[in-house]
Amino acid sequence: MLVGMKVRAAVLREMGRQAPFVDSRPLGIEDVELDAPGPGEVLVRIRAAGLCHSDLSVIDGSRPRPMPMVLGHEAAGVVEQVGANVTGLTRGDHVVAAFVPSCGHCKPCETERPALCEPGFKSNSAGTLLSGERRLHDAGGSVHHHLGVSGFAQYAVLAANSLVRVPSDLPFAEAALFGCAVITGVGAVVNTAAHPRGASAAVVGLGGVGLAALLAARMLEAEHLVAIDMNDRKLAVARELGATATVNAASPDAAEQIREITGGGVACAYEMAGSARALELAYKITARGGTTVSAGLSHPQQQFSLQHLSLVAEERTLKGSYLGSCVPSRDIPRYIEWYRAGRLPVDRLLSERLRLDDINAAFDRLAAGESIRQVVEID
Repeated sequence: MLVGMKVRAAVLREMGRQAPFVDSRPLGIEDVELDAPGPGEVLVRIRAAGLCHSDLSVIDGSRPRPMPMVLGHEAAGVVEQVGANVTGLTRGDHVVAAFVPSCGHCKPCETERPALCEPGFKSNSAGTLLSGERRLHDAGGSVHHHLGVSGFAQYAVLAANSLVRVPSDLPFAEAALFGCAVITGVGAVVNTAAHPRGASAAVVGLGGVGLAALLAARMLEAEHLVAIDMNDRKLAVARELGATATVNAASPDAAEQIREITGGGVACAYEMAGSARALELAYKITARGGTTVSAGLSHPQQQFSLQHLSLVAEERTLKGSYLGSCVPSRDIPRYIEWYRAGRLPVDRLLSERLRLDDINAAFDRLAAGESIRQVVEID
């Protein structure tokens, strides 16, 4: 018989608290009740969970979600229990969570676009699992799930459709990166842009997702590989990871510098900063006939404008990319294979390891741009 339990988790009860978060403490480490998994659901012991700007955007209120909520959407762990009607997963399997659960039946899922799963979008927006249920509770009632994962906790119940089995000898802290940073950044290059081998590239925004995209473009032997950010420390990391040139986005002539470096612009430009201004820069530095891909999530009120004439007369392509346009069950295993073959050194994105109790200070570092990818390791 499956039974529930009490777990320690990072709970957000109020959006919009001001930094420094180490003082305002938006995330409280609390004991919450976790129900047993229902049909089609799985109980996972979380071993590692990465900090991402998508978590930060809920904390600061720029992407409103229902409260209270256990945050964390980039996670890896071990299957502990499986609910009824679950196939393909058993106790002891090592798994990575994908932050869009795929129902497998709606039109996007049937056409291999599970990132656009309609029931998955609905449940993620409502703070529920794919079933529509909430398995988290406290004395005040239900606690919401973050993107179907809620990985900043000792244990989580997820839809089986949110999980991908991974090799058991892959370290958990590295495995977690594949659930968001890698699948989003690498997928934007490989899937969304279908980046031609050898074609020039630029990446605007050098967080975990942006640097994962840079690694993918390097794997595809980009002739010019330009890294752009306002943080000089991140620009230095990009050079270490294979960027052929770096440009500080704060420079008033940043676009002109990049066009000069690349001889007129790049074939593929990737916006990973979550800013309309960053997207404008990415579009400006895309060459005639080139592709601009945006995977950054900005505040809903931000608007982007472009010159219609250039879109048409220069045969430009502008594309959005969510979850890296990935099929997680197909792409996470192959990205892991590329990593283990030395083609995609995503372990170099891992900048800090921390305890759950230190998570507020870690979000201060993320907000200040002082880290690439921090990972909470949970015993």
